[in-house]
Amino acid sequence: MIEPQGPLPDEVYWKRRLLAAAAVVVAIALIIALIIWASSGGKDEPGTTNAAATSSTTESAAPEPSGEKPNQGQAPAPKSPVESPAPTSEAPQTEPAQGAEVAPCTDQTLSVVLYTDKPTYTKGDQPVFTVVVTNGGLAPCSRDIGKASQNVTVRSLDGTRTLWSAQDCAPDKTVNVQVLAPGQQASDKITWSGTTSSPGCEKPRVAIPVGAYQAIATVGVKESAPITFNVIAPPQQ
Repeated sequence: MIEPQGPLPDEVYWKRRLLAAAAVVVAIALIIALIIWASSGGKDEPGTTNAAATSSTTESAAPEPSGEKPNQGQAPAPKSPVESPAPTSEAPQTEPAQGAEVAPCTDQTLSVVLYTDKPTYTKGDQPVFTVVVTNGGLAPCSRDIGKASQNVTVRSLDGTRTLWSAQDCAPDKTVNVQVLAPGQQASDKITWSGTTSSPGCEKPRVAIPVGAYQAIATVGVKESAPITFNVIAPPQQ
């Protein structure tokens, strides 16, 4: 079978065998190449694998659509603490000192009223006068309402003769500056001995006679309206 047999020359048969062998080798090579290509084509390239992994990771990290409940048992993500502003210490508010940064009360806004503790006194009594000062303005104001700026004067009923003045014999120089709110009142009392007086207390003092009298009060130059009172004789023993 190795030696060619036939009517043709041996060279023809050897060429045919070589061509057949070459065709078989080429066919085997093609088959092997197809097997190798098929086996390598089933595997993803590195770039494709990485892209797929990245896409999978991204999809898993995406938030759940609204309206769906989170997986049970999974702790919610901690919320960032909200910082509250640091407390600020405030100085305690104090009321301003009397007379500080407040305009003085003018005579136009000041009201002065005088009262007696009784309408009628017995000769020898010591009447007590009450001086009431009121801020009639619309804003707080300060005023000295001490004894240094006050005076009470007792006159005859017709007002023509002065019988007694609180500043004659025992002038009190006490200063009392107060801040008065709108409508606020301040009062002070002055006790009268029931005797006459003179400026500087130069004349002898005597008990006033029985009769009707009037009295007025002044704070600075602001006068009150006059009030009247009576002095009667003591009962007969």
